[in-house]
Amino acid sequence: MLRGFEVVSKYADQGVSLPARQTKNAAGYDFAAAEDFVLPSIWKLHFVKLFRKINNEHELTTKDYLKVESTIRPYLVPTGIKAKMADDEVLLLVNRSSNPFKRFLVLPNGVGVIDADYYNNQINEGEIFFQLVNLGPRDLVIKKGERIGQGIFMKYLKADNEVPVTAERVGGFGSSGK
Repeated sequence: MLRGFEVVSKYADQGVSLPARQTKNAAGYDFAAAEDFVLPSIWKLHFVKLFRKINNEHELTTKDYLKVESTIRPYLVPTGIKAKMADDEVLLLVNRSSNPFKRFLVLPNGVGVIDADYYNNQINEGEIFFQLVNLGPRDLVIKKGERIGQGIFMKYLKADNEVPVTAERVGGFGSSGK
C-alpha cells in the first residue's frame, strides 16, 4: 500500500473504522473518535476566573496566568488510526465545516500536519489525534464512531536550494523539530 489508513494495534479488535470519503468528489476522509471522549467546555475552566478579575480591575499575578495556562489546553481526541503515504506527501488534518457551527468545536492549530515519517513511529505507532477545543457552554460528549475531523492527502514541494536533511523522527505527537 502506497497511501492509506490502518488501525493502530491498541485498537485492533475494538471496531474502529477506517476514515472514508462521504461523496465521490470529497477531498477529505472523515475521521471518527476511537472511544467515547468528554471534551470540557472552556467556560468551566479557570480562565473565567481570570476574566472576572480583569473585569473587577484586579491586578493579575503570575500565579493567575499559570493556573489558566495549565488548564486551557487543547484535548487530544484519539482516532485509533495511522496513515501511510509517500515521502513527498502530507496528510492535513482539518475541521469538519459543521463542527464550529453546530458543536462549538475548533481546531486550535488550524490545520494539523501528519508527515510521512510519523507512520509507525516508536512512541505511539503513528496514531493520529485531533486537537480540539470546546467553545460551547457545556461539556461535549463525543461518542465512539462520531466524526470529529477530516484528513486530506497532498503532495508538497521542497526548495531547490534546501540543505539536505538527514535527521530521523525520534518521537510521536509534536516531535519534529525537537
